[in-house]
Amino acid sequence: MNCPEQISFIFESDMPNQLLQYQIAISLIPGIGDVNAKKLISYCGAAEAVFRETKKNLLKIPGMGVATVNAILSQNVLERAEQEMLFIEKNEISTLYFLEKNYPTRLKSCLDSPVMLYYKGNANLNASRVVSVVGTRRSTAYGREVCDQLISDLTSPDLLVVSGLAYGIDTQAHRSSVENNIPTVGILAHGLDRLYPAQNRALSEKMVENGGLLTDFMSATVPDRENFPKRNRIVAGMADALVVVESAKRGGALITANIANSYNRDVFAFPGRVSDTYSEGCNYLIKTNKAALIQNAADIRYLMNWDDVKKPGRQAKLFRELNPEEQQVMEILKNGEPVGIDYIVMQSKLSNSKIAAILLSLEFDGMVSSLPGKMYKAV
Repeated sequence: MNCPEQISFIFESDMPNQLLQYQIAISLIPGIGDVNAKKLISYCGAAEAVFRETKKNLLKIPGMGVATVNAILSQNVLERAEQEMLFIEKNEISTLYFLEKNYPTRLKSCLDSPVMLYYKGNANLNASRVVSVVGTRRSTAYGREVCDQLISDLTSPDLLVVSGLAYGIDTQAHRSSVENNIPTVGILAHGLDRLYPAQNRALSEKMVENGGLLTDFMSATVPDRENFPKRNRIVAGMADALVVVESAKRGGALITANIANSYNRDVFAFPGRVSDTYSEGCNYLIKTNKAALIQNAADIRYLMNWDDVKKPGRQAKLFRELNPEEQQVMEILKNGEPVGIDYIVMQSKLSNSKIAAILLSLEFDGMVSSLPGKMYKAV
């Protein structure tokens, strides 16, 4: 299938902004989704290569149907991506592509993490300690007080607080972080050309000064109902620890907690009276062992091993001979950056139990160190 001359000219260009155009465009292909988009990139070698590939070869990729392949070949998404690039440049927005170093490392290990993120702010998204705080939009005085106390006491070096900038507990977490001069990032369920809820506009401006706003939605995307569960996976995936302050038996906070559990994140919840509607969700998480009971920030620091207690390091065994599977794991960890266990399983194609055993052995021999949030790095 021959491409029009204009498209051929784009393909021949290797300018960085053209690469960005392809990276944005691949997330716009109808019916693709983040998982299949990454599969396409993996098979073709790069985002731009997907749009060069022939129909015959695209159809050979598992999960790629005729309708999806036709959508790729139509090139219509490239035009929309070009429009978004103008918006990005005009509003000084940073783009975070999932294969780039500036992409949040913790999120990268999640199978369904976004291919592309849009960010306005200055916080380090790869801070050494990231806590996500979630809860009901209909917060009570008890919930707001607990949230304030949690944030003010959660003093820790290189800490980032993440939440969803919604009414209630989310807003309280962001506001408390701003008041305590802790960087805080709000995850949005819409594009960066608007702010929902509008009442948080002044707060969001302060957050951009010491934190930021992050989304995987492009401009002109409105906060539709179906966008919020997608937003929640970023809130969960960004974190080492996710804290549910207050929640009814059903709601977005419990959805986020379940996602965090699926990502092997540490989940915590504040208990409440059995008669309180907005403590039912927290009590349920604790009762079903989906969250650890906490009473204060000190509990999180203790359970996450964040207290500044220097422990004697384990000396790596000299001349340790690695078997092929251990070599494979060490190759994945060779960059020295923290990597989630799910990512190691996905890259190695070994079972969860096998990877857990290998990591334990390597950690025992001082070659790998374990970090909060089931993250690992080479020593």
